[in-house]
Amino acid sequence: MKKYSLVVVLLCYSAFGFAQELLNPDEAVKIALENNFGIQISKNLESQAQNNASVLNSGYLPTLTTTAGANLSKDSQEATFQDGRSQAVDGAETKRYNASVNLNYTLFDGLGRMYTYKALKEQYALSSLAVRQTIEQTLLQLYAAYFDVAQLEERVQIFEKTLENSKMRLLRAQKRIEFGSTSRLEVLNAKVDANTDSINLLQQIQSLSNAKRNLNLILARDLEEDFSSNPNVRFVSDSVLSVHRSTYLSNNVRLLQAERNQEISVLQLKAQKSNLLPRLNLTGAYGYSEGVFPATNFLASSNSRGVSAGLSLNWNIFSGGRQQVAIRNAKLAKESQELQELQIQQEVDRDLRNAEGNYRNARVTYELQIDNVITAEDNYNRSQKRFELGQITSIELRQAQLNTLATELSRVQAKFTAKLAELEYLLHCGALLNVAF
Repeated sequence: MKKYSLVVVLLCYSAFGFAQELLNPDEAVKIALENNFGIQISKNLESQAQNNASVLNSGYLPTLTTTAGANLSKDSQEATFQDGRSQAVDGAETKRYNASVNLNYTLFDGLGRMYTYKALKEQYALSSLAVRQTIEQTLLQLYAAYFDVAQLEERVQIFEKTLENSKMRLLRAQKRIEFGSTSRLEVLNAKVDANTDSINLLQQIQSLSNAKRNLNLILARDLEEDFSSNPNVRFVSDSVLSVHRSTYLSNNVRLLQAERNQEISVLQLKAQKSNLLPRLNLTGAYGYSEGVFPATNFLASSNSRGVSAGLSLNWNIFSGGRQQVAIRNAKLAKESQELQELQIQQEVDRDLRNAEGNYRNARVTYELQIDNVITAEDNYNRSQKRFELGQITSIELRQAQLNTLATELSRVQAKFTAKLAELEYLLHCGALLNVAF
């Protein structure tokens, strides 16, 4: 039964790794940029902001309208003329027709539309930054999910190697008991350890399946799409990191957004103040009218057509205080935006310093874990030889094996933790999209 369980584990592992296509990091990024739902939504919002910032939405263009109408009235009339004659008409009809084309254009509105148009352009620039922020956050999630898969694939290999060593130990114990050179207890311990390693391997395989689904979700593709990852990582050189560190003030997306929001608040205040100035409008029209009258009317019919134009000046001298309140609120909004910009600057500075410290610490930890693996493997190899010579017990050998397993797992985790810390550091520098994966 125990042999059967070991075979099941190996079959699960073999089936899991069969016919998997390699998904390189750059391919994953390309798929995410094309398919990710969050990125697509943010791009749609950017397109909406671009439409709002066009001249068609600026108020600079004139409005042109057309109207037309027809009226028919029918009634009984009796008319008495100046010469004493009288006439009665039963069912007298009066018909009127009219049509016109009207033009309205604002010549001057206190520069309000200019400030509003500039604010819309700033909103468009802000939406572009929002797209960039969404892409950065999505890619950071992608990197984390990708490295989770890569880490678990390495963990599966480590646990599979551990299981293989436990199986060899079990076989040796079974042969020894046949020759009477060991006790039944050693065989039982070896079986328990092999069974434990089988369970651990199955758990890692399941965790790997879950991690792949998480990555496929970010890539917006079939959740059961199978693949293998590239476990190799490259760290950015310290000189390149130093350059990005020195330019974060002009590249960090949160700082750029704060600057845009501040500029928008200034323009909105100016737009409110423009309402205190007069407005000058130009109007023009081309009209046509026609009427057909009954016999009781002085005229049998009439029609007219012509062009008209005019200027109108409108100055809202006092609006009951509403405009003054709007200006005061716009000033407060501007002051609040200035304070928020200062707050964001401090937060970004803090996040950058923390990310830099985390990255430096993670790199040192990774290097130390590499050294630990070398030491643990050497200790395990020596323990195996001593166990074969009967100098240590199976429990001591198992402890050396577990120490090696723990250091290998810690090394794998430290490697990807260091890379993620580097990517987060680059994010705060505003350089995440400028560095190769």
